[in-house]
Amino acid sequence: MLFCILPLMLNLEEGKKAVQFARQIIQNYVQKKKHSIPVLGSLFQEKQGVFVTLHTYPDHELRGCIGIPLPAMSLQTAIIEAAQSVTQDPRFPPLQEAELDAILVEITILTKPQLIKVKQPKDYPANIDIGQDGLIVEHGFYKGLLLPQVPVEQAWDKEEYLSHTCMKAGLPPDAWFDKTTKISKFQGQIFTETTPHGPIKETYLDGAHN
Repeated sequence: MLFCILPLMLNLEEGKKAVQFARQIIQNYVQKKKHSIPVLGSLFQEKQGVFVTLHTYPDHELRGCIGIPLPAMSLQTAIIEAAQSVTQDPRFPPLQEAELDAILVEITILTKPQLIKVKQPKDYPANIDIGQDGLIVEHGFYKGLLLPQVPVEQAWDKEEYLSHTCMKAGLPPDAWFDKTTKISKFQGQIFTETTPHGPIKETYLDGAHN
């Protein structure tokens, strides 16, 4: 598999720092502790989109996923916003202190979304790479996003991926055939804990890792 070169590429040590920082923000927020926030390196002051995902351990069930899709703020600020918000993902009960030692923290750093331009909606699948592209569907006030790891985890084909992204936006599954629907794609760099508070790896969607 070919991996895209991201505009903001973190090495493994920087990825570890991002995940550890997100976990500290989560723990402080859930425990209602106020701590001084360290200034991370200059790379973290660049504007970048990011998602923070929580999984249960050891079952690896989704426990929350919230993020900042667009590079509207510094990476450090975006991690803070996403890490605090993921504890209150409206799809799940608020994260409790007792769960902090039974969750895995994952960070996905996003490239800037690019609108997919096609002559006909039927051409969208040919412009999407499963295992590389995340998707954003927009139609009027409706908007939905799925990270690039989701279709891999769910074993979807390209058409299913498009349909599920439409449903994530609150639209019918075939909304991607509507010429007024906008579809964008982006890529992500993923870092995750392997055990709660434990080692952190960079994950590639073909199963490889550092």
